[in-house]
Amino acid sequence: MTINYIKNEGGPTLGYSTTSGVSILELDGKFFKDLSRDGNLDKYEDWRLPAEERAKDLASKMTIEQIAGLMLYSRHQSIPAVNRGRFISTYGGKPFAESGANPWDLSDQQLEFLAKDHLRHVLLTTVQSPEIAARWNNRVQELAEGVGLGIPANNSSDPRHGSDSSKEFNEGAGGAISMWPESLGLAASFDPKVVRKFGEVASKEYRALGLATALSPQVDIATDPRWYRFNGTFGEDPHLSADMARAFVDGFQTSEGEQEISDGWGYDSVNAMVKHWPGGGSGEGGRDAHWGFGKYAVYPGENFEQHLIPFVDGAFKLDGKTGKASAVMPYYTISYNQDSKNGENVGNSYNTYLIQDLLQTQYGYDGVVCTDWLITADEPETVDQFSGKPWGVEHLSVAERHYKLIMSGVDQFGGNNEAGPVLEAYRMGVEEYGEVFMRQRFEESAVKLLKNIFRLGLFENPYLQVEETVEVVGCPVFMEEGYKAQLKSMVLLKNKRQVLPLAKGKTVYVPKRYFPEKIDWFGNRVEDKVDYPVNMEIVKKYFNITEQPEEADFALVFVHGPDSGSGYSKEDREAGGNGYVPKSLQYGVYHAEAAREVSLAGDPREVLNRSYKGKTVTASNATDLELILKTKEAMKGKPVIVSLFLSNPAVVEEFEKEVEVILVNFGVQDQAVLDMVIGAAEPSGLLPMQMPAHMRTVEEQFEDVPHDMECHVDSEGHVYDFAFGLNWSGVIEDERTMRYRQKKNEKGEVYL
Repeated sequence: MTINYIKNEGGPTLGYSTTSGVSILELDGKFFKDLSRDGNLDKYEDWRLPAEERAKDLASKMTIEQIAGLMLYSRHQSIPAVNRGRFISTYGGKPFAESGANPWDLSDQQLEFLAKDHLRHVLLTTVQSPEIAARWNNRVQELAEGVGLGIPANNSSDPRHGSDSSKEFNEGAGGAISMWPESLGLAASFDPKVVRKFGEVASKEYRALGLATALSPQVDIATDPRWYRFNGTFGEDPHLSADMARAFVDGFQTSEGEQEISDGWGYDSVNAMVKHWPGGGSGEGGRDAHWGFGKYAVYPGENFEQHLIPFVDGAFKLDGKTGKASAVMPYYTISYNQDSKNGENVGNSYNTYLIQDLLQTQYGYDGVVCTDWLITADEPETVDQFSGKPWGVEHLSVAERHYKLIMSGVDQFGGNNEAGPVLEAYRMGVEEYGEVFMRQRFEESAVKLLKNIFRLGLFENPYLQVEETVEVVGCPVFMEEGYKAQLKSMVLLKNKRQVLPLAKGKTVYVPKRYFPEKIDWFGNRVEDKVDYPVNMEIVKKYFNITEQPEEADFALVFVHGPDSGSGYSKEDREAGGNGYVPKSLQYGVYHAEAAREVSLAGDPREVLNRSYKGKTVTASNATDLELILKTKEAMKGKPVIVSLFLSNPAVVEEFEKEVEVILVNFGVQDQAVLDMVIGAAEPSGLLPMQMPAHMRTVEEQFEDVPHDMECHVDSEGHVYDFAFGLNWSGVIEDERTMRYRQKKNEKGEVYL
């Protein structure tokens, strides 16, 4: 393909494909793309006009079929495409490996949903390389430019700057791109400037990959410490989360200087889709709503309003000129008994009170509302299967679900490649309200969706220059910024007798770790193994290595926080139980004696009482605890340093008194841990959550209330509470700890 570029003096550079059929119009010495191919300069083609005016003009010209396509958001797309469960990807009818296609070619399915279904919002996950991503983007944009009204694709991504790509919501992570801590690690910096810098860097890399929307930040306050998605949040505190959300969105959305087009938007801007309204961090028993067993969010502390703070005081109240996050995603959960108007217990996107009355009317949010993925698809046969998530509206047809969503105020459907159900929903609306009403309702959503494309300059030039992409993505400057953030994200919990920092060149014993067998997010079996948990070639650059503990000066033990599973057991169900089991934050055997007798939420059609009281669970990685204790014994009094990777708070009481050092991270490179051990950097991170003293306090805390657990007290007398951390001098007390410890909740209580 050949892309031509035309530079406007004092205006944008136009990029267009020579084979798309688009020509260039000249008017008053200015150049414009004739995207409609009618020989006239339409308002939507005139880059001199405001995005709002252009969007309204284009929406008025679109057919209902085209608007329905604009309202779709694709299922996960890998480049090159891979077969994904029941979603098969082919090239000329063959799997990629057999097709002879280039990795940047469009799959048969992509060709269909772009051309036939008019889909323009594509969710990308893994890409083979930045170069291939750029070439694929150009193929997509060439196709989009050449059909209909020439609406460019708004490609997007879940978080991709971390190191863990094993989950559906960050599958694109770990590629050739700058490496940053997970969101929980960013929060541990307690420094919004770090998060703002992340947004500024990440947005440039996104745009260089052809990505115009980030399905982030995740600002749910993680008020239940067991929640599966805890590590994707900024922690449990609403005020810290609000500040981080504001910095994140400002960083992603703001363009400055020559890169700005108007009102802070421009060529460096990436739309931020903040999630998950109105907060999904209070799942009953810590269970998650990706599965039917976790569909209910509960509020035993009557603390619903605090969950809104990161949205209304953070992502919707920016310091920068873009004003607010351009899109919002409600979560899968049923916010149980929180609909004070209609009394509906349905998934948040389906709830008219939560979307229209609360989000759009009370809080004045006028951006795009996009559902989470696959909420219109049918539910699976059992609650522990991963499939559709139509919580509360299981009885409706797929088209009826789309119709209910549209009428609740939703603009876009995540994970839906087909326009058919949207068109059927349109016909339902015409029958009930008439053609004029439904046309107006569809155009209302179209304008919102189109504004987010216009403001980024994609109508003028959606194309990438491959050599620029390769130069920008993962460049040394961005890598360095990410690495500095990793160092700021680590939290030193314990440093008995000031063991750290250690001199470089000492002799270290690093025990091998057992990695238990598991089934990953996508149903793939990962076999168990025993291996080093760290790159030993990197360790050699810092220390001498021995496999004999008696020869070592110290031991360095790498472990993960306890993982007891999802809170649901097929085996328990098949044995005659209700299937519900505890989620434990300790390694050893946990017997849930303090659990509720009766669960808080339920539906008479389902298992009404989800209590797991009296049941027992053990962490799948209980061997991590054994590893620590065996290493302690083998070292015979010499220092044991534990590098603890956390996705959730953990009960460290099982091993804390046995070790000299606990250094917590939330997703960093091996080098960052070792640099901290030798004092190349001083720890400055603070806990963005409480560390519970025991599982009884976990059971007794309220799922919806932050800071309500008894915290662990270590052998040195330190309390592992929110905002606790050590540096080389001792407990950190600074402006950050003062600011966030003294933030008050709605009831006037001080977090101490």
